[in-house]
This record gives sequence, C-alpha cells and structure tokens, in this order.
Amino acid sequence: MSAHVHDHERSAAISNRVKRLVSALEKRGVLQETALDRVVEEFLLHATPANGKRVVARAWVDDRFKARLLNDASAAVAEIGIDMSHWSPVKLRAVENTASQHNVIVCTLCSCYPIALLGPSPAWYKSEAYRSRVVRDPRGVLAEFGLELPSQTQVTVWDSTADTRYIVLPQRPPNTEGRPEIELAALVTRNGLIGTASV
Repeated sequence: MSAHVHDHERSAAISNRVKRLVSALEKRGVLQETALDRVVEEFLLHATPANGKRVVARAWVDDRFKARLLNDASAAVAEIGIDMSHWSPVKLRAVENTASQHNVIVCTLCSCYPIALLGPSPAWYKSEAYRSRVVRDPRGVLAEFGLELPSQTQVTVWDSTADTRYIVLPQRPPNTEGRPEIELAALVTRNGLIGTASV
C-alpha cells in the first residue's frame, strides 16, 4: 500500500466536533472529561495485538475452542478473559483461512476494527486507498503487502460495521506441532489477523 496521507483539515474538524460534544456533556453533568480520558486510557492499555495472537494460538492447539471461536467468537474470546463489550457491544466474527480460502477485513465506511484484539488500527487500514481498493482488487492490494496467493485460492473481503467486527484465523504454519501456545502466538502478526499477511 502506498503511504497514507494524513488529512489534517478533516482530522482537525473531527477533533473540534468531539471537543464540543464533550464540553456539552460536561455542562449537562453527563460526564467529566477526566473520567472519559481514564476510561479510554484503561481500554487502550488492554487493547493490544497480543490478545488476537493469543486467540489464534489457542485455536491452533484446541480444536474445541476453535469450533466455538468460529461459531460465536464473542463468547469464545470472553472465555479467555477478553471483553469485547467494554467499549461498545459488537458481535465478533472469526473467519478461517485455509489452503483454498483466504479472508481479509476492511471497513469501507470508516475504520471499524476489533481494537480489543488488534490494538489501535494502522494508518493504512483507515486510508481511503485501502478501504476502496481492497474490495475491488483484493489480490492487487494483497500483492502490495507482499502476499501473493495461488490463483485457485478464493479471496473473501469482510466489511466491518458498527455492529460487527472480524478477525482472521490464519492457517497454522507447518512443522509447528507440539510447540506451546506462547511460541505459536509469537508467530502471529497484526497483519495476519487482518488478512493482509500470512503467518
């Protein structure tokens, strides 16, 4: 992907809108900005790609957990102490990469993204170039990330929404049988969890 050009004018407008909203809520006694800052800081402190890596490693070593993850990802990640409802109630869906199927996630409208599992989203994920092009030309975009897929591999693009977030369950690398979860988790990358890289 080409570098994301930051739109300072648009960012400033959004920032000013948020400041006005927070100020109005403070005046009405709904919240205090310092309390809001504490909640955001606490959330971001625990929002890290390490969470997503842990989920994938568990799925690689525990077939029953993997089945639960693919059936109801929100409930499955809650089993291992990851709260997807902390910020806002969203449904989490896990999509599995196989030899014949590759998945990639995007949010075409803005940048909806499972922050609790992947940490803050990278700039390229929020860029208009990625959001528009990955839907039209997923193979071309993946190639820009260095991921060349066989022609017979089907590529599915999953569009996140305000209500639904996605995480990719990458294929387990060969020759990793018997390795502990902590070592397997270290093999997983944030881009692998988004689908713009393999593991």
